[in-house]
Amino acid sequence: MTTTDMDALRSSIRQQAFTTQATLPESSQLNNEALRGRIQDRAHLLVKHLREDSKPGLMELMLAEYGLSTDEGVALMCLAEALLRVPDYETMDDLIEDKIAPSQWGRHLGQSASPLINSSTWALLMTGRVLDEQRPIHRTLGGMVKRMGEPVIRRAVREAMKIMGRQFVLGETIQGAIKRSSGKYRYSYDMLGEAAVSMPDAEEYYEDYANAIRALSAHCNSDNIEDNPGISVKLSALHPRYDEFQRDRVMSELLPRLKELAKLAMEARMGFNIDAEESERLELNLDLAEALARDPELEGWDGLGLVVQAYGTRSPAVIDWIAALAEETGRRLMVRLVKGAYWDTEIKRAQVMGLARYPVFETKADTDRNYSLCAEKLLAHRPRIYPQFATHNAHSVATVLELAGEDTSGFEFQRLHGMGEALHAYLRTKMDLPIRIYAPVGEHEDLLAYLVRRLLENGANSSFVSKITDGDVPIDDIIADPFLDNRPSLLRRPLETTIPHTNSRGYDLRDPLTHVALIGAREEFRETQWNFGEGRTITNPARPSDIVGTVHFCDTSDVEAALSKAKIWDVPAATRKETLDRAADLLEDAAPEFLALLAREAGKTVEDAIAELREAADFLRYYGCFASDEKEPIGLVAAVAPWNFPLAIFVGEVAGPLAA
Repeated sequence: MTTTDMDALRSSIRQQAFTTQATLPESSQLNNEALRGRIQDRAHLLVKHLREDSKPGLMELMLAEYGLSTDEGVALMCLAEALLRVPDYETMDDLIEDKIAPSQWGRHLGQSASPLINSSTWALLMTGRVLDEQRPIHRTLGGMVKRMGEPVIRRAVREAMKIMGRQFVLGETIQGAIKRSSGKYRYSYDMLGEAAVSMPDAEEYYEDYANAIRALSAHCNSDNIEDNPGISVKLSALHPRYDEFQRDRVMSELLPRLKELAKLAMEARMGFNIDAEESERLELNLDLAEALARDPELEGWDGLGLVVQAYGTRSPAVIDWIAALAEETGRRLMVRLVKGAYWDTEIKRAQVMGLARYPVFETKADTDRNYSLCAEKLLAHRPRIYPQFATHNAHSVATVLELAGEDTSGFEFQRLHGMGEALHAYLRTKMDLPIRIYAPVGEHEDLLAYLVRRLLENGANSSFVSKITDGDVPIDDIIADPFLDNRPSLLRRPLETTIPHTNSRGYDLRDPLTHVALIGAREEFRETQWNFGEGRTITNPARPSDIVGTVHFCDTSDVEAALSKAKIWDVPAATRKETLDRAADLLEDAAPEFLALLAREAGKTVEDAIAELREAADFLRYYGCFASDEKEPIGLVAAVAPWNFPLAIFVGEVAGPLAA
């Protein structure tokens, strides 16, 4: 494998950034209808076993009772997400009242097979009744019961959230997690925590990871790394500026620290998985992993691993690149295949940024199809790749097993602690397959954010986990073949999400192809001078020797002349809207020139300049939607734009009156 070949594979990853559907290549085994029939039969047997011969886990029971399709489920998720971040008791009480009081907890009373969930329902029902100000007791006692009960209710709800969260966290410390771990399973430990926002945060997370590896080293008793415990690291926890725009800092500051952790893991003979995060960080993630894979000090270690998200449109090409990297470096790489935990974030980011497409698949069927295709690739690359299939979905499990055929060596299944217990217990006991549990470790301040991600992943009514315990859902519906599901996406394109007008065109500068194209076009205007009359010379505030151009500053006579020539724009509303829309199009077509001008004249970064250009286009299209023939013109309007938004606010101040 040459450098040119590796570069070509990276280019292929970038080209797939905005694929819209997961399609079957002609060479795939999954084109074989007989194989897909066997997958369906195996998946049916697995689900039948789960329903008839095993007990569902707490997460399945909770989602069966409080899925995200219920008001109460949404209320619980909102509480879990926000409660520990509320800074004061007054706001906390308001939050609890807002989420608990309006919901119909009584209809869930006694409905679950779990005593814990039923007792929690009873507590929530009582809390809701105390908080409901519409009940006679409050009108009679003037809220006295509510006021006296607030501290108790507050404590009870917080404790309920903690108890619920602890079901899905193995321990508050690595020592506690090790004690709770079972010898029947393998484990990959994850030190909980959101992204570091400062270097002290990053230092603390680094020490947590290092201490965890040291503690786990005593339990790494096998010469085979896959038999030993492993650890998963989040790169955003190890550096507060883990961002493509800070690439130089990341490579000079984060990479050495990441290498030190990897060396500790190598010495302990354990697996070391780099977790996947948002799609905008993929390029940086791959570069850091490649640097470790090529490091001579880590030679001979087969524990380095990456996580690949099947909902990402680039994931098949990423697997091809990882396989080539493993081949070129002569090492085995671990790859954990997941479906993905940030889908809603990716969708909203693409909409806010005005991208052409989404970086993730838009339907569950597409993600499930792509998971199968990625699984096929990983199995084909054994033993150079050690696949780790993380899923709670019986159809996905059946797909892996049928694709593997008689050779069930050289890979493992994974599940989250607290979820998918019955399915993976069956795989371990009946089929003697290795199972690894992804085991979060952390204190209660960190666990609720983790819990919310799990609820979002598995709480939707399309989720396997939320449907498995519902006897009213036929098994065939649960295990439906994703390759036969051709339902279209219900999502609007990102440029179509700002109703009533079209969203402004955006640019993802963290995408190398976009960055090269846009910045290259902007460079044509690096030395351009824009001259608008004789007068004041405008220079670049960051480089005073750079003359941007000249402008003529008006005086009183210029103002009087302008006012005397102003007149009503007497055209139909449709013409006004069409003209403003056309102006927005022209602004966007001239993006490279405007971005250069905003950077050189106003000292704006590229991202800030893009934001201002988009705001100007949005103003034009938005105000154009309100042009009306039924209203009289509003008369003479003067606009003075502030210096810090020379394009957007000026355009906005002018566009509104023109539309009116």
